[in-house]
Amino acid sequence: MTLQNQHDLDGILAIGRIVAEIRDAMLAAIEPGMITAELDEIGGQMLSRLGATSAPMACYGFPGFTCISVNEEVAHGVPGTRVIGEGDIVNVDVSAERDGYFADTGGTTVVAPVAQEKASLCQATELALERALAEVRAGARINRIGKAIERVAKSHRLKIIENLAGHGLGRSLHEEPEAIVGFYDPRDRRRLEYGQVIAVEPFLSTRSTFVSETDDGWTLVGDPASRSAQFEHTVIVTDGAPIVATRSQVAAPA
Repeated sequence: MTLQNQHDLDGILAIGRIVAEIRDAMLAAIEPGMITAELDEIGGQMLSRLGATSAPMACYGFPGFTCISVNEEVAHGVPGTRVIGEGDIVNVDVSAERDGYFADTGGTTVVAPVAQEKASLCQATELALERALAEVRAGARINRIGKAIERVAKSHRLKIIENLAGHGLGRSLHEEPEAIVGFYDPRDRRRLEYGQVIAVEPFLSTRSTFVSETDDGWTLVGDPASRSAQFEHTVIVTDGAPIVATRSQVAAPA
């Protein structure tokens, strides 16, 4: 969506704060021996308490409040009986709706003991997100986002998941502009517009460049030995630095 007024801005900031709070709480709650359904329940209870609705559940019938992906899983992991173990890399992706507005965010953590390779993967992916956000401004070409992500991936000798991408959102979970890819596409001539709401989400990997769907119809995986990380923010395009609706410190209007 493109913001039309203060009400739109307030609505995006409000739901952005909610999903950021849930993301941070879920990541902080991860511990060895917990099953992913238990972690998802934390997200579900917080959504209810904060007056929001799970977007993947409401929009697509996803069998969980949030997406939780562990180790070889890259995205859209279905919460269930999988036990989180020591040294696992875990991604939490939270998207929700309140009062007709949507926001989407994600983060990745490593359960102690933390192997250096996994820690470096997470740090590089978070850096890729920050470098990508530095390219977000009205009038800029969308492919500059992918160029920034690609530059970080190459410098850290990591792969980019090429068939996962950021997207527009706001009044629904997925809107135009779709396919904000994490690599440089010189054919993409689209430009960002003032007031647009977009989700920027690099997916970096140790081995995989593509993912495919598993038999559950949801979970996306690459090479079984590959590990990946994702970090995501919902942002509002301005003439300068974007407004990041899903940073932890963003406060929703009263």
